[in-house]
Formats: sequence, C-alpha cells, structure tokens
Amino acid sequence: MRIPTPTRPLRFGEFVALLALMFSTIAFSVDAMLPALPVMAAELSPEAPNLLQLVVTVFVLGMGLGTLIAGPISDALGRKSVVAVGIAIYCGAALVAARAQTLEVLLAARFVQGLGASAPRVVTLAMVRDLYQGRMMARVMSFVMTLFVLVPAVAPAIGAGIIAVSGWRAVFLAFVVFGIVAASWMLLRQPETHPPEKRRPLRADTLRAALREVLGSRLVVTYIAALSLGFGQMFVHLSTTPQIFAELFDRQESFPFWFAGIALAAGTSGLLNATLVMKYGMRRLATTAFAAQTALSLLMLAMVLAGPPAPWDFALYFVYMCTAFFMVGLTFGNLNALALEPLGHIAGLAASVVGSVSTVLAVVIAIPIAQLYDGSLVPVVTGVMLCAALACALMLTTRRAASATGAV
Repeated sequence: MRIPTPTRPLRFGEFVALLALMFSTIAFSVDAMLPALPVMAAELSPEAPNLLQLVVTVFVLGMGLGTLIAGPISDALGRKSVVAVGIAIYCGAALVAARAQTLEVLLAARFVQGLGASAPRVVTLAMVRDLYQGRMMARVMSFVMTLFVLVPAVAPAIGAGIIAVSGWRAVFLAFVVFGIVAASWMLLRQPETHPPEKRRPLRADTLRAALREVLGSRLVVTYIAALSLGFGQMFVHLSTTPQIFAELFDRQESFPFWFAGIALAAGTSGLLNATLVMKYGMRRLATTAFAAQTALSLLMLAMVLAGPPAPWDFALYFVYMCTAFFMVGLTFGNLNALALEPLGHIAGLAASVVGSVSTVLAVVIAIPIAQLYDGSLVPVVTGVMLCAALACALMLTTRRAASATGAV
C-alpha cells in the first residue's frame, strides 16, 4: 500500500488537533473501558474482580514495551508509515478482544493492542520534537494535552452508552473506528516530518550508541524517573476508580458523568501550563505540581483516617480526583520536553526510551498499589502520596544541573 505524501504543512491549529487525536488513542482505549470493568469482572472473573484492573495495566504495559521499538523504526523509516502499521495492529487486536471468551485471551489481546497503540503515542512526541524545541515544544504539548483531555471526558460516557446498547464487546469495535479515523487524517493531511536525509539506519550498534546517550545523562534519567512516578499514580487512579465509585460510593451508573467532570476540570491545566511555561519554565512548574499533589494527598489521607465515613466523603474524593488529574497538565508535557530537549538529533529513539521506560516502570509501580485496594481509600491515597513525594524530591535534585545546561 502506497502511503500518501502531502507536502503542504498543516496550520498550527490542525497540527495540534491531529496530534491530540493520535495521542488520544491511548486515553480512549483505557477510559472507554472503565465503565465495562465491573460487568466484565462479573462475566470473566467473578471470583477475583481485582484482576480486571489488568485490562488497563496490561494494555499500558504493551504500549510501554512497544514504544521502545516504534521510535527507532520511525527514525529509520519515517514517522507516518510506522503510525499506519501500529494502528493496523491496534485495530486487529481490538477485533480479537471483542471475541474473547476468557480473561487470558482478553488480556493477551489487550497487550498486543497496547503494542500497536505505542506507534501513535511515541511518534506524536517525535513529530513535535522534529518541528519544535525547548519551551515552544512544551507549549505545543500543553495545547495537545488540553485537547487530549476532552477524550477522557467523554470516553466513559461513550463506553457506557455502547455497553447499554450492544454490550461491552462492542466497545472494542469503537476502538477500530477511532483508529481508522486517526490514521486516515494523518496519512492524508500531515507531511512527513522526518525526511530521508535525516534518517538513521536501523543497526544494532547505532541503537546501542543512542541508548547509551539517552541513559548516560543523569539529568535525563532523573526526569524519566519522575515521569514514571507521575504516570504510576495516574494508573493507580484509573485502575481503581471504577471499583471505588461502584463499591465505596454506590455510583456505578453515574460514574461516566462524574469522570467527565474530573477530566474537564483537569483540562484547564493544559491551557494554564501553556501560559505559565513561557514565564516560569518547565522544571519549576512540574516540581510545584508534584509538591502540591503530595500535600493534597497527605490532607486527604488524614481526613480518611480521622473517623468513620461521613456524608461529604464523596464530595471530598471527587475534589481530590480533580486535583490529581489537574496536575497531569503541569507535569507530563513539561517532563517529556525536559527529557527530550538535549536529544533532538535522535528524537525518535529518545522519545521511545523515555516513553517506554517511564511507562513500564509506571505499570510496575501501579499494579501492586492498585491490587492493595480493599474497599477503602487508604491504600490508593497512600500510594499516590508516596509517588508524588518521591517525584518532587527527584525534581529538586535537578535544580543545579538544569541551571548549568539552561534547561529550565
């Protein structure tokens, strides 16, 4: 199949919207499943409902591992062809998942689906780095994240609607439609951002040298570690929120609407970051966000431990969730830009390593914390608080090195 080759650059607004849609493949693949988890647990794993959390984390694990492959291939072959193949794999795995009769087959299909989703995820970052750098790159990613948050806002409601009409298996057919739309837009409208003269041969020695360069920078490794902790606490929330709404607060039916409120409240942080990052810098904003999340989690934990459940506990939890997702807009785009800033000459591989390592470590962090869920908020809030505190401490250690390199 011949890949279309448009040459006219997209306008800034369309470019941002396209990247937001491609990046949203991940969010839609996770958040549209959230209303289905209790139903899927009753059908596929009634004796161990916590295992259905793996529908989220196994997908993320596949995405993290695939990211390490997709980036180097895009450095060698170009961005667009890699996205096309990745979305084809994503759609094929979604069709297998739709027909799965056991939890094991479903999880295997979700893992492969994550492998496919890794292509639009990592190539999106590489395309931004191909065209922008420094604070402007962070600004672009802020706008992307602002549009991206609209998908988590509506995805649970879409998933709930599909489940009500056709059952949870039909949600996977919606993933196929989403993937086809994203791939078609990119192939037909976006010029290749990584031309042949800038491509690097896909050789083992080249990859090893680039990998050593990425992981040989103490500053970059620190940013990757902080990003891993930030992703980890988000995956804890995503894995446990459906159970918490259903079991602790008896709001399973209204969950999509509450989650939409959380996502929309969080969406303002991307716009705020796009404004503030040009004045205060990426590192300061990310550090401040982690510090604030630590303090809010500590306050939430103290209130949970203070006494028996109260009528206002759900309102408190809802506000806490809004703040947790608000911090996403002040951390992820900034940390990605900081980590990739000195690595523009190997943007594809750098984006792969940063994305893969941070995602896999985040899953390693999130699964044990989420599995500790016991019908109370204590394990979740404690785990999130520790993640945010450690990320904040790591960011504080970068102050001197960041000042020396000018990466602020």
